[in-house]
Amino acid sequence: MLDATRSPIPWVEVLSGLGEKGPACIRVWTGREVWLLDVGAGPEASSPFCPAWLDSVDRVLITHDHIDHIGGAGFAVTAGLPIHCTVETARSLPPGADVHLLPQHGRTEIAGTVLTTGPNGHACGGVWFHIALGEGLFFSGDWSEESDWFAYAPPPKAAVALIDCSYHLNDIPQEARRASLDAALDASPHRQHLLPVPPSGRAGELALHLLPRDGVSLDDTCRAALRQMLQDGGVASGAEALWPLIEAPFDPDARYLICDTPNADAGAAWAIVRDWRDTGRLGRDATVIFTGHMTAHARAIMAHGGQFLRWNVHPPLRDQIEMIHSLGATHFAPLFCDCPEDYLLETRFRATLLLNERMLL
Repeated sequence: MLDATRSPIPWVEVLSGLGEKGPACIRVWTGREVWLLDVGAGPEASSPFCPAWLDSVDRVLITHDHIDHIGGAGFAVTAGLPIHCTVETARSLPPGADVHLLPQHGRTEIAGTVLTTGPNGHACGGVWFHIALGEGLFFSGDWSEESDWFAYAPPPKAAVALIDCSYHLNDIPQEARRASLDAALDASPHRQHLLPVPPSGRAGELALHLLPRDGVSLDDTCRAALRQMLQDGGVASGAEALWPLIEAPFDPDARYLICDTPNADAGAAWAIVRDWRDTGRLGRDATVIFTGHMTAHARAIMAHGGQFLRWNVHPPLRDQIEMIHSLGATHFAPLFCDCPEDYLLETRFRATLLLNERMLL
């Protein structure tokens, strides 16, 4: 690990998230302070937050409230560190957090360094970070430009980019994902379908897409989350169409159930799966459709009555390439995917691939 006291030049170090779909955790030395960008845990239980990542850290900045970006926040709260995030993300922090609010879109000066944030199109109150160090450092957190629910704004130029490559070199656009989901639902019109989701993530997008169909229902947790998002703003134009669905009570007998949690390991989704399993319906006339990263728990359900149909909440390859071009980045690190070395074979990025964990800015 680079020692901040021995480097007059700012640097960035990927502590976790390079070479795996693992916790997001980036250390930055600004020349004055050490910042930690995201404090993730998981998404697998075998990938906890490492408390040693907080060594020498002066403050923590969090992009959004998904567990692989915020799951270790309790350690930062216990350490008494200032935590910078949007008001929406702050709601998911443990009690006692020393919160410093960031705008969803704007500039903030922190200890002499300018941070620019913008909506990331991925989560409630989710933002990307642009830090005015060197010729610019960009950290996307998770991002998507294909959402009909979440707002997105492009970032300023940056020479170094740490970008979300959760889908690796996969280049299937959201339009094709929507068509695949529709085809699967149309092929089994008499089945009941459960779509487990993160309430602050895919819930709104899938609800908007399924809205024209009869028999869509949101569980209480998703309804509350979507109601709060619409009241807060920060969602895309047209999202107001969900108000009637949000105000309707949850109907467990509806044809299409959108429920918390995304891996059906807790919440209404797990309760429904248990009921379907115990009554012999799972895999017979009731199907669980997973649309995002699946943990071991979700994979076990898949084996007995599930289906996987990805719904893009991360950028396909074309958007990864365009991001590097629009940033004017000369160096980039593909985060949150296995085998980042595969990007050596993709010449369209026209930027130097970073496969080591740290670099000077």
